[in-house]
Amino acid sequence: MGTVIVGAVVAGVVALAIRRMVIDKKNGKSIQCGGDCKHCGGHCH
Repeated sequence: MGTVIVGAVVAGVVALAIRRMVIDKKNGKSIQCGGDCKHCGGHCH
């Protein structure tokens, strides 16, 4: 039972991280550009 609970918690954390990455990408932020695409010289798009 403990394994199921830990697995659910880990899956939830991963889902939240992916959701945050999608939201950041929609807002024009990118990991490759340091999170601010208007200052990266246009490489984000």
